[in-house]
Amino acid sequence: MGLRRVLLLGEGNFSFAASLCGAEGTHVVATCYESEEDASRRGGAARSIRRLRDSGAEVVFSVDCTKLKDYFSPEKREFDCIYFNFPHCGRKAGVVKNRELLAHFFRSSAEVLAEEGEVHVALCNGQGGTPMDQPRREWHNSWQIVAVAAGAGFILSNVHPFNAETIHGYKCTGYRSQDKSFCVEGALNHIFTRSTPLLCFTPRSCKIQLESQKVSFQVPQVLVDKINRSFLEPNSNHPVQTVKEELTARLSQAFPLQDTDSCLPLLHHGHLDGVCPSNIFWITLSPEETPSTEEMSHGPAHAVLFSRVDFCQGTEKNVAKGCHSPGQFYLRPSLLPYAQARMQGAFLPGTLHVLSGPVFRKCRISPHSMPVFHEVLLAFAGNRGTESSCVQVLVNNIASTIHSLHQTGIKPNINLQEATSSETTELNDFAAFESQLGKIQYFIFMDTDPPGSCEKGSCLGVIRTSHELVSSELVLIFASLNLDLLAMLLCEISDWRMLWTPDPRFLRQFPRGQLRLFKSFSLYPPSYVHDVSFWVPEGEQFDEVAFHTLARGVSGEMVVSIQLRDSFQQAGTGRRSLCYRLTFQSCDRALSCRGAAEMQLRLREEIQRQLGVTLR
Repeated sequence: MGLRRVLLLGEGNFSFAASLCGAEGTHVVATCYESEEDASRRGGAARSIRRLRDSGAEVVFSVDCTKLKDYFSPEKREFDCIYFNFPHCGRKAGVVKNRELLAHFFRSSAEVLAEEGEVHVALCNGQGGTPMDQPRREWHNSWQIVAVAAGAGFILSNVHPFNAETIHGYKCTGYRSQDKSFCVEGALNHIFTRSTPLLCFTPRSCKIQLESQKVSFQVPQVLVDKINRSFLEPNSNHPVQTVKEELTARLSQAFPLQDTDSCLPLLHHGHLDGVCPSNIFWITLSPEETPSTEEMSHGPAHAVLFSRVDFCQGTEKNVAKGCHSPGQFYLRPSLLPYAQARMQGAFLPGTLHVLSGPVFRKCRISPHSMPVFHEVLLAFAGNRGTESSCVQVLVNNIASTIHSLHQTGIKPNINLQEATSSETTELNDFAAFESQLGKIQYFIFMDTDPPGSCEKGSCLGVIRTSHELVSSELVLIFASLNLDLLAMLLCEISDWRMLWTPDPRFLRQFPRGQLRLFKSFSLYPPSYVHDVSFWVPEGEQFDEVAFHTLARGVSGEMVVSIQLRDSFQQAGTGRRSLCYRLTFQSCDRALSCRGAAEMQLRLREEIQRQLGVTLR
């Protein structure tokens, strides 16, 4: 392994650089904006410069932090760490000029930083504008460092106090033209790392073999980065797979278990009674092959549930209205039909059948609403009259698994609540959709803080029973669990989108077969608010789920909130006007103000084109 290259910018008396020189395996490059003659006049600077040079460090003068690549040849631009302590334009420069300085600095740093390098920026208390500043300034009066860094593709990965007293020999000087030192009490060191790129919006198609035909379909835009992610593969270290493995291992101690990990069909065909069409991802199959298609990893033999092909056309607007063909295919919204079909065939009473895989549902945007998640469905056939005891055994084993996996050491309370029609309106989207699939006997809740409360996000699963699918002596029990939500609660992952991040720093926190409390690598991400207003055609019902789904797809899941701000009907025309407020925020990537504005413009174009509204 080569030397760790460290670049220091804006040094005053070079005392900070001198404290780092001599560290084993580190090569220090210390720079300042001033000339050597001017810098040497600072108290103690000449002594620190000699010490640096004697230790083999490089000392470079007259370096502009906004043009770093001009000072280093290409082979010497890969710095592992860049330090910039207390940057300032000098004199009485305001927050706007200092933001501009930081913006140019971050863009310049991106050109000389190693791929997995860090940028350290120390700021006085209050300047950064993060919740770590105490007291915290108003946003407009801060340097907005996280938002500024996002413009250059950086995310804030850590922040901690800048303890000047612990740095041997360090003495803070001040503005480059003054000897007045900065106030370092309460100062913070902000550590930035590179972000993975924002989602590419290139359309993606999947190709499948259907009988003797090769057919393809275009993946819905909101799902382009979520198809075939293989989270539940046997060698996966994703926390969703770990939760599933631990759950099935525990259940195998109470029941003979048959785990069905074979490739289940990704597409359904036909009607789902009671399910709202706007909650379904409808798919149009095409017999034409295109150069951009790629084989689905699910395998050609299991690509669809039924063999009959109906090629049908339709616009997003028609689908949003529910105008779909009975022969149209759709991405599976549930594993329940597969479990029901299996239990109607050959099965062993008393055996617990386990089915798992991703399912797809259109839903409104909220912290716990997922357009795709991994479902595990448990199916069991028992003797009539024993369903209550069988359900209790299932729930007890689920609860004991959750208790053993919970990372805080506090055992959460698992509640089994009987379902009533009045409750369904207060449930999260997972449970509300399950209610559309058929009658539910019980909801499975995991209590969250405060203890004893059942918030919308804590409904982990549902249990339903059936007496019609098998013989009169048996009863079928189906338990459906949301593995993604369970993994979030166990590992304290606050945002479901983090489960799908392509950033390798997420999976590095979860060694194979282990669950740990998640530590975010993107702290205090900035948010941006935009409004959009439009006219809805007279007599038409506006489909909010279609609007939310479109916002998800256009933004690459960067919209975290959509709120209706205003609604009125125009006299005379009968047209209705709606105004929505959208909040853009990323959980894992750098999202700049400009990037959010570009997403808003694309969304305005698409809602007019796909939803048939007229922009105001």
